[in-house]
Amino acid sequence: MDEYAAPTLPSRNLRETLAFYGRLGFENAGDAPDVWDYLILRRGTIELHFYLDADVDPLTTSAGCFVWVKDADALSSEWQRVGIPSDPETGSRLVEPVDMDYGVRQFAVIDPSGNQMRFGTGKH
Repeated sequence: MDEYAAPTLPSRNLRETLAFYGRLGFENAGDAPDVWDYLILRRGTIELHFYLDADVDPLTTSAGCFVWVKDADALSSEWQRVGIPSDPETGSRLVEPVDMDYGVRQFAVIDPSGNQMRFGTGKH
């Protein structure tokens, strides 16, 4: 198996997190959230872990990660079609792709727990 990282992020509600990422094509790779109080989600080679933190404030948390993907524009377009709800109470939303000064094209997804997930294509 190749080496890879699996970020561990807070979730204010694991079932809510599972439903949110399920819309984006992620599948539960572990047991039910209420069995472990933990969630492992996979989509292809991307793996995200979530632990229950009912006190996380989605509007102030600084949690997040960066994920390299083959085509940031295509993935962003796919998720635009699926529809990521924009919620002012949690800040969840899809942020359009942009070109960064350092040669990466990236976009972001903010989930209902406030985690900023950036997905990018470019040099690495």
